[in-house]
Amino acid sequence: MEYILFAILAYFLGSIPSALIVGKIGYKIDIREHGSGNLGATNTFRVLGFKAGIIVTFSDILKGTVATLLPFFLGADIYILAIGIFAVIGHTYPIFAKFKGGKAVATSAGIILGMYPLLFAIMITTFLITLYFSKYVSLSSMITGVVSVIISLFFKDIGLVIVISLLTAFVFYRHIENIKRIKNGTEPKIKWM
Repeated sequence: MEYILFAILAYFLGSIPSALIVGKIGYKIDIREHGSGNLGATNTFRVLGFKAGIIVTFSDILKGTVATLLPFFLGADIYILAIGIFAVIGHTYPIFAKFKGGKAVATSAGIILGMYPLLFAIMITTFLITLYFSKYVSLSSMITGVVSVIISLFFKDIGLVIVISLLTAFVFYRHIENIKRIKNGTEPKIKWM
């Protein structure tokens, strides 16, 4: 019963559309009508700029972290990483934004931050290094996922390995079109790094 309750709470937390809120309140723009139409940090960076992108990135990370730690702070005896997955589902298919959300990267990272901050730091470092050399956010996200799966093996937590493997597979699934564009040379590159 606890799993069901916290899974629902995590889903609703994940469903908070950070990019939509920042766009409408701060810029009077519905970000779904611009750029890729995606409710994620990458589209926010492209459409609204660096400041808005940073705010949305941290907000999306925080959703995953809060959803993961909520059962811990409330004393529930459950595996909290499993609950965090529902925040990712909420972020990707948000009930508050017609079930069209982001691509799960920042919120997935937030889940790991809640329980394994060292692994989170490795993930961020991997992402930034890959982004610096490739200029592709999508590619950096996928490479970070693969590296995270490998690194997770050293933490001796089978649940962590399973969760990260599932999240990485989901990130790849959400980036199928990006993979095609990378192959075709049409994937947009960042210009701010």
